[in-house]
Amino acid sequence: MLQDRLRDYRIILASGSPRRQQFFKELGLDFEIRLQPTEEVYPPSLKGNQISDYLAELKASAFDGTLAPNEILITSDTVVWHNDTSLAKPADSQEAFKMLKTLSGDWHEVITSICFATIDGKRTVHDTTRVKFKPLTNDEIQYYIDQYQPYDKAGAYGIQEWLGHTAIEQIQGSYTNVMGLPTHILYKTLTDMAG
Repeated sequence: MLQDRLRDYRIILASGSPRRQQFFKELGLDFEIRLQPTEEVYPPSLKGNQISDYLAELKASAFDGTLAPNEILITSDTVVWHNDTSLAKPADSQEAFKMLKTLSGDWHEVITSICFATIDGKRTVHDTTRVKFKPLTNDEIQYYIDQYQPYDKAGAYGIQEWLGHTAIEQIQGSYTNVMGLPTHILYKTLTDMAG
């Protein structure tokens, strides 16, 4: 199993996300959490996976010079990309409503990048999932925002919550990617690194 192959390494997850931590546990990985606040600002010229790649690497850069030789640091970032625009985490109810209104009845992309950092350098991978929402009524959007307050989620929704159960008509790609971590890519990359 992967954990046996990684026994000489210490895995560090630089994320406060309960969902990402749960994925690591479900993959059978021993890991520790190490957090470093990062201002998530990126050049406005970036698009789609360029944004999530940049931010995942930026989060890893906050640990430069602090890693031990046997440590693998893992950072990630998720972007919701729609109509050539990145939908970040909404600041308030009004912004969340506006985002979900634009996603209503349309396709969008969820892109998650993962950066693996060691003392030897960084390696970044990403995955893209296409998601189609049914047309949403204003009442449905407001109910979801009031009940779930999705202000910590890119695109103002969590696929594992009420809106994911009632509004998503089609998914093309990885489900766990939409939850914030493409676990199949995480597993494969760590397997490659373990040698």
